[in-house]
Amino acid sequence: MANKPLVGIIMGSDSDLPIMEKSFEVLKEFGIQFEVKILSAHRTPDEHAEYAKSANKRGLKVIIAAAGGAAHLPGVTAAQTIIPVIGVPIKSKLDGIDSLLSIVQMPSGVPVATVAIDGAKNAAILAVEIIAVADEEISKKLIHYKKKMADESMAKNKTIKL
Repeated sequence: MANKPLVGIIMGSDSDLPIMEKSFEVLKEFGIQFEVKILSAHRTPDEHAEYAKSANKRGLKVIIAAAGGAAHLPGVTAAQTIIPVIGVPIKSKLDGIDSLLSIVQMPSGVPVATVAIDGAKNAAILAVEIIAVADEEISKKLIHYKKKMADESMAKNKTIKL
């Protein structure tokens, strides 16, 4: 793949980094270039707005936005870009339920795809699936990835002792 990032990964704080690193691993496995930024919807609103508004022109295809606490980052991002945004609710005050509900309750016309609480790995897989729609090489890698996952799951049947 080109050296140009296709996925933007943003988070409001570096405290989200340990969870979001799981998405880095998946994207690296698929050879998809990505960029990572700490951009708070509340503490750096101008910088965040510029990032979201310029994402499409810069060639990003998907943004993954981590959000704990108030969890505004994915929704505010989606409001300022035309590319898909995937929200990752981060476990915080109320075990992440507050973040999850904040992300999924977007108003009509401003969708945010949402994965499980602390589901950074699934967010990256969803980003890969979105990119695979228009990229045959990534599509082939995704088919192989899912087959490998199925094979590993089926192999566990051999370890069952009755």
